[in-house]
Amino acid sequence: MKNVIEWFTRLMPVWVVGLGIAGFYLPGIFIPLKPYLDWMFFFTMIGIGAVLNFSEFIPIIKKPQSVLMGIGAQFVIMPVLGYVIGYLLQLPVPLRIGLILVGCVPGAMASNVIAYLARTDVAYSISITSTATLLSPILTPLLTYAYARTSIPVPVAGMFFTIIKTVILPLGCGFLLRRFFRKQIDEISFIFPAFSTVFIAIICAMVVSLNRESILSLTWILFVAVFFQNLLGLILGYGAGRLYRFDNRRRRTLAIEVGMQNAGLGALLALKHFSPQTALVPALFATWCVVTASILAEVWAVRAARSNSM
Repeated sequence: MKNVIEWFTRLMPVWVVGLGIAGFYLPGIFIPLKPYLDWMFFFTMIGIGAVLNFSEFIPIIKKPQSVLMGIGAQFVIMPVLGYVIGYLLQLPVPLRIGLILVGCVPGAMASNVIAYLARTDVAYSISITSTATLLSPILTPLLTYAYARTSIPVPVAGMFFTIIKTVILPLGCGFLLRRFFRKQIDEISFIFPAFSTVFIAIICAMVVSLNRESILSLTWILFVAVFFQNLLGLILGYGAGRLYRFDNRRRRTLAIEVGMQNAGLGALLALKHFSPQTALVPALFATWCVVTASILAEVWAVRAARSNSM
């Protein structure tokens, strides 16, 4: 059973793309789920909080510099890329805001799975993702305001409370569950990433369903924008690791952390505070970044295996 569920989780790109296609052709299935969007994300974050170990935060407490440097790279590189790419390609305002939102959310929890598959520094990946997520109620609204305020009113307070309600509170619930039911949680911990996979795929499918007519009129330029934000995020994340003089494993980890964003959260914020069209960009990014990161993980895992065999 465990092997089947882990196999299911590793095929996350397949489920995201598959449900995205289903959302396009069968929108009536997913649109009614919109009122439950907050709860889907809530339970996803509970599961993530339940599998995090406090010991994973000890390196942050002892030597926070490298983690803070990684978070700094993430929250500088990705918002700038979102703003610049949207401006250079002259995208409509809702799509520009979508690119900015993608850049301003924290890294995706799926990056920890990718880091493991790529045989990079998993502890460092978890440290960056967890800390960035905890900082996101402050950083995400403020950065979105900084980059988007000239184009559209940005509800900073609303975004803050949405992230508190759908990210921080459920994470805290997950921590408490682990605190009091550690043994039981450890026995079923492999289930939680599978739930996250399902919920993220459903969120992407819902966004596609809500934007079915807009998708038909989309030009290739949006796909180019998402492609370059992801690609440049991976490249510049690796470059930041070189600048910080990290070893190769940690450079690869930082590349994954910067290039993979919590676009599910971006889609949630877009649907609640902006527009379904804005949410289309994070949904597309969520699909694409999982695909590219999975390919990259396979390449790096093979290289790591070869290095270890020499």
